[in-house]
Amino acid sequence: MVAPAASACQLLPPNVPPPVTSSRAVFCVDADGCCTFTTVQAAVDAVPENSQKRSIVWINSGLYVEKITVKKPNVTFQGQGLHATTIVWNDTATSANSTPNSATVHIDAPGFVAKNISFKNAAPAPKPGAQGAQAVAIRISSDKAAFWGCGFFGAQDTLLDEQQRHYFKECFIEGSIDFIFGDARSLYENCTLNSIAVAVPKGQRFINGAITAQGRQFRENNTGFSFVGCSIQGTGYILLGRAWKAYSRVVFADTQMPAIVASAGWDNWGDEARNRVGYGHSLDYAQAQPFLTSSYIEGE
Repeated sequence: MVAPAASACQLLPPNVPPPVTSSRAVFCVDADGCCTFTTVQAAVDAVPENSQKRSIVWINSGLYVEKITVKKPNVTFQGQGLHATTIVWNDTATSANSTPNSATVHIDAPGFVAKNISFKNAAPAPKPGAQGAQAVAIRISSDKAAFWGCGFFGAQDTLLDEQQRHYFKECFIEGSIDFIFGDARSLYENCTLNSIAVAVPKGQRFINGAITAQGRQFRENNTGFSFVGCSIQGTGYILLGRAWKAYSRVVFADTQMPAIVASAGWDNWGDEARNRVGYGHSLDYAQAQPFLTSSYIEGE
């Protein structure tokens, strides 16, 4: 919906959107009606089809309870801080008829950028063995997406890094089971990976969470997740990842790993034909180097 102009509102720094230029359009969103739009989806809908301009959707501080799809290229979501601006919904795989459809926000157009904003799925964390409780905060299906200083909050299947090339810098990613999953080719730099798996009683060591579930299906595919300079924190006793498909590929480099990370590291998703022991190994610098910089995602 488009809100009427609110003359009583006065936006003060840092909540003042940038000026419109020949190469940039701006769409201001404020939940209290201090901008043209009160919902993010309404602002996205106002972006012209196939615009060659960078369209900045400037989203002021607040909680935006809505389900959003972006199908227009070169859109930026500019929030006011990952703890200040949040988009939230609460679908699950059951309520949305599939895990991908449960996403609070679905990015399905190239050139998307997000800065200083959080994406959240507020569905309850699933109990052990629960069916259909997967709940995605964001689904990224398109090429050349980038996220700076963003938050991703959920439990099982928080971030569907589905396909194409993506970049994450200084982001906070939270979940319990497979909370970064998909088959994209993505670089995560200086991100915090926060496990909210149930705390394991002292002296016991049963695995109850996993950070990644990467879905590379064929050896010739150049997909995979690379985590560089990241830190792992939180609760539970968790795996670095579960091998979702036959050629799952995840690299951790220069990443802080506390005692909540299980010494086994990886799991074969119950497929005994895929001897997971052979999957996990250390890389020397020459082997690791292709995964360590933006060249991995052709970021230049």
